[in-house]
Amino acid sequence: MSTPVLPDRAEVVAMLAAFGQRPAESVPETLGSLELTWLTAEFEQRYAIELELSDEQFEAVRTVNDAVAVLREAVLAAGAGADGPGGVTGS
Repeated sequence: MSTPVLPDRAEVVAMLAAFGQRPAESVPETLGSLELTWLTAEFEQRYAIELELSDEQFEAVRTVNDAVAVLREAVLAAGAGADGPGGVTGS
């Protein structure tokens, strides 16, 4: 059975660094709504899925760690039963 490859903190920080064209170590812990919106779009593109974040989930994300937790959960939910390039690996 395949399991989705879940994003980790390093991946999220790297994606945010690319957004600001800055080094990863300069990414702040606190996220703004524009960064979260961009990050969500990047995850949809990278994982070839559509993330269905509720308003409550979106509003709950204030930090990089919050984003990691919410996006991991969303990737799991969207990838359940997926079998292909959308972030799913074979063992």
